[in-house]
Amino acid sequence: MKKLSIAGLFLIIVMSAFAPSDEKGNQTNFQAGEKIVYKLFYNWNFVWLSAGEVTFEVKDEGEEYHIEVTGVTYSSYEWFYRVRDKYHSYINKETLLPRLYIRDINQGTYKHYEKIVFDQAGGKANSYTGKTLNNLTKKEIQFNGPMYDMVSVMYLLRNLKSQQFKAQKKIPFNILLDHEKYELALNYLKDEKKFSVKEMGKFNVLNCKASAVSGHVFKEDAMMSIFIGDDSNNLPVLIESPLSVGSVKAVLKSQQNLKFPLSSKI
Repeated sequence: MKKLSIAGLFLIIVMSAFAPSDEKGNQTNFQAGEKIVYKLFYNWNFVWLSAGEVTFEVKDEGEEYHIEVTGVTYSSYEWFYRVRDKYHSYINKETLLPRLYIRDINQGTYKHYEKIVFDQAGGKANSYTGKTLNNLTKKEIQFNGPMYDMVSVMYLLRNLKSQQFKAQKKIPFNILLDHEKYELALNYLKDEKKFSVKEMGKFNVLNCKASAVSGHVFKEDAMMSIFIGDDSNNLPVLIESPLSVGSVKAVLKSQQNLKFPLSSKI
């Protein structure tokens, strides 16, 4: 569990949970004021521990959405590992492309800061990483086509077109993380009815698999099981993944101000 961020872990597993929409413009499947909370469980020696929570909030910043993500461990878990993390992504309302991304990690004695300034039109980004804001290394990264961070990709891909996704079976997308580019993809397996989610009830879902970002907290060739609510909100309701040590489960706990009814819930 060394250097494992609760919020970062969730974002790494959830960013593979959606397929991109070809639709442009501001017809998003989310809105300012939306707040989503996930509960994380860590499996260690066959025991599931309630580790913490990750909260996603959408704020209106004029021409942009400011997505703020907060990850904290529960007090009952902090004897093992204490986390206080913040993520920020500023995304264009029309294109949903990120302009600025900030990751501020505080995990026990470990600290990590990441900042990415995107030039989407120029096909490049300035990536800064280090222990703190005052101790950063810079790298310019070139790319072709849309590029996302761990937060913005979730909200772009909330515009999943389920019928298109089912027909294509596999959808790729690209992200930047710690000076590196990653090509990821989501694979649709099947529809599943009356899928049980702990403390939330039953949902109609899309059953999917996705590869993880190896070399961070996941085993090589690790595959995640991802269950997406089958309605216009496209919220992942449950994610399970093996780690280098143990495994993790992210479960939808609560939601506020969704743009559409959570009709996938039975």
